[in-house]
Amino acid sequence: MSSPDWPPLPYSEWESTRDTLHMWTQIVGKTRKELTPLKNHWWNVTLYVTPRGLTTSTIPYDGEAFEVQFDFLRHRLLIETSRGEERGIELRPRSVADFYSEYMATLGSLGIAVKIHTTPDEFDDKTPFERDRKHESYDRKYAENFWRILLNADRVFKQFRSPFLGKCSPVHFFWGSMDLAVTRFSGRRGSLPKGADAMTREAYSHEVISCGFWAGDRRYKQAAFYSYTMPPPAGFEKETVRPSAAHWDTQLGEFFLNYDDVRAAASPDQAILDFCQSTYEAGAKLAQWDRHALERGA
Repeated sequence: MSSPDWPPLPYSEWESTRDTLHMWTQIVGKTRKELTPLKNHWWNVTLYVTPRGLTTSTIPYDGEAFEVQFDFLRHRLLIETSRGEERGIELRPRSVADFYSEYMATLGSLGIAVKIHTTPDEFDDKTPFERDRKHESYDRKYAENFWRILLNADRVFKQFRSPFLGKCSPVHFFWGSMDLAVTRFSGRRGSLPKGADAMTREAYSHEVISCGFWAGDRRYKQAAFYSYTMPPPAGFEKETVRPSAAHWDTQLGEFFLNYDDVRAAASPDQAILDFCQSTYEAGAKLAQWDRHALERGA
C-alpha cells in the first residue's frame, strides 16, 4: 500500500482562499447549529471529514432531514433531503455574499427555512456574510489540498483516539477556528477563567486535553498541529515533547508542530502520533489524571 500524500499548503499562497472557505464553512456550520439541540462542548455544531470533503451529517427538519456536504473533488456544495431531493451549488471564485445568497435561496427551494447569525465567529473581519464582497477567492488546488490534509489527519487522530476509555470527542471540524480536533476528558469539572464567555464556559466546563490540525491565521501564519491542556497545569510549557520539531508558543499558550515539519518527517503519521501522545502524557501527568482508569493497557 502506498503511503498517503501530505500535499503542500503554504499560507501565503492560499490565505485568500482560506479566508473565503472559512466563511463558507461557517455559513453551513451555523445552519447545523440553529437546527440541532445543544450537545456538550458544542459537539452539535461541527462538521465531519468525508471521502470527498466535509459534511454536516444528518440535520433534522420538520419531521424529515437533510445534509449539506462540501465536495472538494467536484467542487460543489451538495444539499440532499430525506425526501430524495438534491441541489448543488458550484464552488468557484465568488464572494461570501454571493455564496450566502445562493445557499439560503437553495435551502428555501427545498422548503428549509432557517435564520443564522451572519456575523463571522473567531475571524478578524466582522463583516456580515450578506455584505462580504471582499472575500471571493477559491483556488481549487489549495481547497483540495486542505481537505486531503484533513482526510489524513482524521485517520491519524482516530488511531490516537482508539485506546482511550474515558470520555472522548469525535474527530470533528470546528468551523469557528477552522481546525480538526479530538479531545480527551479526565472526567472532572474544570476551573474556568474569570469572566469566561458562554462559548468558553460550555467548551471547557470539564478538564480536557485536545489535539488538532489548524489552518493557521494572521497570528500564526502557517498550518500546524497543536495540543493544549485546559485548565493548563503549572509547568506544562516546560515539558519535553516529541518530535524534536515540536515547540511551545508563548503567545497562543499551546504546543505546536508545524505542518511543514510533519511533511518533512520520515513518517508523517508517526510524527503526529508522537506529538499527540507526548503532549497528552505531559498534560495528564501534571494535571494528575487517573490514566489507569482512562486508558486501555495503562
